[in-house]
Amino acid sequence: MFNSLQMIYHRLLNEVDTHHFRFLYPQFHLDSRLTGLVGPRGAGKTTLLLQVIKQQFSAQTAFYFSADHLYFTSNSIYSLIEELHLHENINTFFIDEIHRYENWSQELKNLYDGFPSIRIVFSGSSSLDLVNSGYDLSRRAKMYTLPGLSFREYLNFYCDYRIEAIAYQDLIQNHLQFDTLLSSISKIKNHFNDYLKHGYYPFYQEDPVNYYEKLLTVIDKTIYEDIANFYRLKTENLQHFKKILYFLAGIPPGNVSVHNIAKNLGLDDKTVANYLQQLKTTGLVHLVYSSTNGQAFLRRPEKVFISNANLQNAIAGNINQTIDIETLRELFFIQSVTGSGKLATYSQIGDYQIDNTIFEIGGKNKKMQQIKDQENAFLVKDDILVSRRKEIPLMLFGFLY
Repeated sequence: MFNSLQMIYHRLLNEVDTHHFRFLYPQFHLDSRLTGLVGPRGAGKTTLLLQVIKQQFSAQTAFYFSADHLYFTSNSIYSLIEELHLHENINTFFIDEIHRYENWSQELKNLYDGFPSIRIVFSGSSSLDLVNSGYDLSRRAKMYTLPGLSFREYLNFYCDYRIEAIAYQDLIQNHLQFDTLLSSISKIKNHFNDYLKHGYYPFYQEDPVNYYEKLLTVIDKTIYEDIANFYRLKTENLQHFKKILYFLAGIPPGNVSVHNIAKNLGLDDKTVANYLQQLKTTGLVHLVYSSTNGQAFLRRPEKVFISNANLQNAIAGNINQTIDIETLRELFFIQSVTGSGKLATYSQIGDYQIDNTIFEIGGKNKKMQQIKDQENAFLVKDDILVSRRKEIPLMLFGFLY
């Protein structure tokens, strides 16, 4: 069985693509002895790990394996790493899908404490909770998060551009200078519409015809494997997660509340609030809270979105639901700024607030009326390519990472 692990490792390493690298690759440093990579299913975590090995290690000095392999039904991760370190002199280990291994947090702690000369890099679901793991891995591990492709990455990967990311502050302060960037991209509006339909997950080109079917499978696996195992929920409770997502696909986010979801599903508000938080931590929804001071977990979200436009399209198509254009605009804005590491909160003045800046999202005919008296406020407009002093093309937020 160990030979199977070795063969899989070398086969995957030989086949991994190194023509394109995600935005996180140059930032993904292994200075810590324990490094974690989390993110939603399908975001490309496995590819990133294999690219790191191929570019920065020899195949003999590192070892990669997935924690969901059958080998670990009768063997422990601890014993495998101990054996390879002591007898094969391997010091760097890459563990994929670690959340699928029941005792992962304790064994990582024991390896970290017992073998000071080894380095472990692991990937897993967004739901990995290091703080509450019970083994205080939060102070040991350096954590990174990998979202799906940004619009910029989509253009680079599939349209052969070489566009650099735009820092958030640079976009806000100097957005007028990026008009030439947008005008230099041929058929950019068509590319943008394509991105909203199938540009978020790197695996689209593997099987374009069945892409939405694969996205529905991503949802099922996240609910019935990741959520089920991590939160130890009973099978009869898991159906509610899918019902929540399908409910969200058919209603504008501003009309969604914990109470009306609970009423629709026949559940109590507290249960729905917990389910929404679990969907958030596994990367299936965005919860947008008010900018009012206070801990988010003590407040109810003001808006709830399915996590990205591709999933929104997949679910809506599955239930023959038309997607509101305003929902797609706001969702693109939220997924883009969240992927870049910025926190967008609900604003009673405009639509959203990031730091001290207010943003109102709309189409090309949207007026300044709602934010006209605000000094730090912008209209973010769809269907425009030219900026003005207080107007920023929506597409530019897709270049933040």
